[in-house]
Amino acid sequence: MALMQCDFFSETLGVSASMNVILPQRTTTQIGMASAGSSEARHPVLYLLHGLSDDHTIWLRRTSIERYVAPLGIAVVMPAVGRSFYANMKQGYKYWDFISEELPSLARSFFPISGKREDNFVAGLSMGGYGAFKLALSHPDRFAAAASLSGALDARFFIEQNKEEAARIFGGMDDFIGSDNDLLDLAKRRAAEGCERLPLLYQCCGTEDFLFENNVDYRDAAMRLGLPLTYEEGPGEHEWGYWDAQIQRVLEWLPLTKNET
Repeated sequence: MALMQCDFFSETLGVSASMNVILPQRTTTQIGMASAGSSEARHPVLYLLHGLSDDHTIWLRRTSIERYVAPLGIAVVMPAVGRSFYANMKQGYKYWDFISEELPSLARSFFPISGKREDNFVAGLSMGGYGAFKLALSHPDRFAAAASLSGALDARFFIEQNKEEAARIFGGMDDFIGSDNDLLDLAKRRAAEGCERLPLLYQCCGTEDFLFENNVDYRDAAMRLGLPLTYEEGPGEHEWGYWDAQIQRVLEWLPLTKNET
């Protein structure tokens, strides 16, 4: 595998930004890690999103994501978005425009990754789980699958508990409910459209996680709406041991086209 730290200027944010990128490399003599390159000119890609207190380095620092994806022939793009909840902030930067429009375009221009829907996936933890579902449900034509690990899928709890910070991100509760930031409303809209090509969704959460009830409520709503959701729960807290194990399950679940090694 090839690992790159990419620092670049974002026209959308008006500041320098960063992402870490893992790219497949076909190897036969590397010790201790099986690797598979893609036979395609452009690699399938997983956009892997961080949580509220983290950045673009965290998945590499807390998990073995590079080793997990090595046999799969898939690229991984890990961007930094601060504490933005992947939103165009009321008082701050336009991180939604950045993550949904500018970043994929730049990543495809910098690296040999595919723009095809069937090759594009997104996953994240906590705030990143929210971001992953928001991307997939906002752009079902771009993503084949999305995974949320301990996701903050109903951000109402964040608005209620962090009023000052949430006001800078979303505005008040009235601004949030029914908006494009409201994943419950977004799910209802996608279901009402009867979209035949909704992305596959994977949701998991530990039963000891403070976001467990939040996840159960979202699961129930998604299932009532008939969304293509795979749901898993089990022992676990809001911590990296759980996420390190679960990202491996996500990679097994992704509808990847298998590459010959």
